[in-house]
Amino acid sequence: MGSWSITHWIIVLVIVLLVFGTKRLTSGAKDIGKAVNEFKKGMREEDEKPAQLSDQSKRDASSESQRNDDNVAR
Repeated sequence: MGSWSITHWIIVLVIVLLVFGTKRLTSGAKDIGKAVNEFKKGMREEDEKPAQLSDQSKRDASSESQRNDDNVAR
């Protein structure tokens, strides 16, 4: 009773096709595919960005510490 047989899945699929139609389902599947690709692309770009940001942040931190040293020296 807890598991679904293949017959249950076929019935669910037929009902979904009747309710939504094939055009809406295919466009929805394409949208999901595009979203997954954009997510993967974003994750790859995110992996590359911290190295670039850390170099920039080091420069920002060193220039900020110099500004703080100048203010303290006055």
